[in-house]
Amino acid sequence: MKDIFTILFRGRKVLLGRDFYQRRQLKRKRIKFGNRFADWTFCPDSINEESVIYSFGVGSDISFDLQLMERFNLQVHAFDPSPGSVSWIKKQDLPDEFHFYPYGLAATDGEISFAEPTAPGVHSLFATNSGGKSVEALKQHVLPVHRLPTIVKKLGHPGIDILKMDIEGAEYEVIDDIIKMQIPVKQVLIEFHHRFAHIGLKRTRQAISKLNEAGYKIFHVSASGEEFSFIKMPLR
Repeated sequence: MKDIFTILFRGRKVLLGRDFYQRRQLKRKRIKFGNRFADWTFCPDSINEESVIYSFGVGSDISFDLQLMERFNLQVHAFDPSPGSVSWIKKQDLPDEFHFYPYGLAATDGEISFAEPTAPGVHSLFATNSGGKSVEALKQHVLPVHRLPTIVKKLGHPGIDILKMDIEGAEYEVIDDIIKMQIPVKQVLIEFHHRFAHIGLKRTRQAISKLNEAGYKIFHVSASGEEFSFIKMPLR
């Protein structure tokens, strides 16, 4: 039922020019894991206990990660620099297969400024350099981040089977970095943030086009039109 209301709400946004429809580009077997508002769809083909899973932006809901671990007996590498997430993770009784790192993903190594949103009930921080929105009046945090090539080298992984990104608008620069460095990633699960006024639809369309050109095709789009699942195809 929630998907019906989501689709209707999204349809209104499309009519008003505030959203767009994107069809999936190929069919693949799909599984959805995670709680409501924290669910992700992936292709289970070739996922096994040896698969490398990177989950960026876990907040305070790791249901997707835990279900992956239970179903496939694998390890998950989870990342989030926000103080709220770090504090929440420390309070959880987590299995040894869940590895948490208190830094974020960006197109640079070092530290960047994150701001707290003003919307009630929204706790996710967003990078202040992810767009032109004025953030002077918002509470800010300077937090550690790394580029994906740095993280892969640091953790010693030759490639990534599933890369999940919910990084509040920083995904656009990260996508450019991943494509430029040609990091071997089989599936990319992304929440796009074109709903943010300082980002807009154009950047998401451009990001999809860049991923397509790099061989990534869409096999799932959520009812909200914000979560996309890509799989890497052989380049001709």
